Amino acid sequence: MTNRALVLAALANGRSVVRQPLRSRDTELMAAALRVLGASVADDGDDWVVAGGRLVCSGDRIDVGNAGTVARFVPPVAALATGAVLFDGDPRVRERPLGPLLAALQFLGASLDRVDGLPVTVRGTGSLRGGEVVLDASQSSQLVSGLLLSAPRFDLGLTVRHEGPPLPSAPHLAMTVEALRAAGAAVEDTSFGTWVVKPGPLQPRDAVVEPDLSTAAAYLVAPLVAGGSVTVPSWPADSSQPGALLPSLLSEFGASVSPGLTVTAGALHGVDVDLRDAGELTPVLAALACFADGPSTFRGVAHLRLQETDRLAALVRELNGLGGDVREIDDGLEVRPRPLHGGTFRTYDDHRIAMAGAVVGLGVEGVLVEDVATTRKTVPDFVGSWTRMLALA
Repeated sequence: MTNRALVLAALANGRSVVRQPLRSRDTELMAAALRVLGASVADDGDDWVVAGGRLVCSGDRIDVGNAGTVARFVPPVAALATGAVLFDGDPRVRERPLGPLLAALQFLGASLDRVDGLPVTVRGTGSLRGGEVVLDASQSSQLVSGLLLSAPRFDLGLTVRHEGPPLPSAPHLAMTVEALRAAGAAVEDTSFGTWVVKPGPLQPRDAVVEPDLSTAAAYLVAPLVAGGSVTVPSWPADSSQPGALLPSLLSEFGASVSPGLTVTAGALHGVDVDLRDAGELTPVLAALACFADGPSTFRGVAHLRLQETDRLAALVRELNGLGGDVREIDDGLEVRPRPLHGGTFRTYDDHRIAMAGAVVGLGVEGVLVEDVATTRKTVPDFVGSWTRMLALA
């Protein structure tokens, strides 16, 4: 939500405020990328003030780190700026899906030196034709979101149609459409797999960022492993975030869930769930499933093999390395609980895998989560907040 708000503010004419943004590696990389393209992104206490509009490159390189949102949301913005800029980042990001977006961007009139992935140079001319394009976004919904966010500034607007296997993470696309409409864009998404964005100006505005519900997963499952209860204040009553599914998912596991949001320990049961819409919850829920009274199956998450790391393979390797019985299936994981033992839990530079390790450590003596600082990708003080939560227990 923070990165969507930052992109739309950079493309709007005037001064916007992004209030209560997530401050993490991914959002700092986004702010830095937009500054390279000529937008002003300045601190104002806890908020970011963004002055956008006409964009002129002030540098020749953008570091996307391992942030899918930066790698996929910013190249279309660069095509609308004036000047050439090289996109590159961490070694893993070169392996993550980007080609369909780059090919679509070139088809819509952008000048790029390649369309199969990073590193890529985008030569912006200050405008982009736009029009109609078809792509396969089955590997990441961000391939569509990246095009949609800049689409109001395209001369002809944009009609984008997904053709291919089912799209993962549909709530993320709903978040993109909501953010566009809040910024004054006209978006039609009533036809399944097709989005139409009319050309027109984006409005500067105050954008208030919701709490990160997916990241709350690690904290909310803690009482199901360690006992007690956890409350997350200010849980939105209505949200398009994938993490909004957590209350119902944890109830299925056997937790007592009450508004607020408070989760209290209960008898922990195995589950059989389709997480296509909320794949990022899989690592933490798979860790939780290791402590259940029966087996669990997580389906619809084959796309996790192409994220910060191959998350399915990483979970199998690390949970089984501690004595677990976890195996991959075509589109997910099966977890059969059995006693675990201590050891090192590697994280593969992946914040979600690190959080899964922290959950395992609540129920198993002697678990060392290697490089837990990788959580800074989305949580600037995971260790501090985790420790404070345990101190209050």
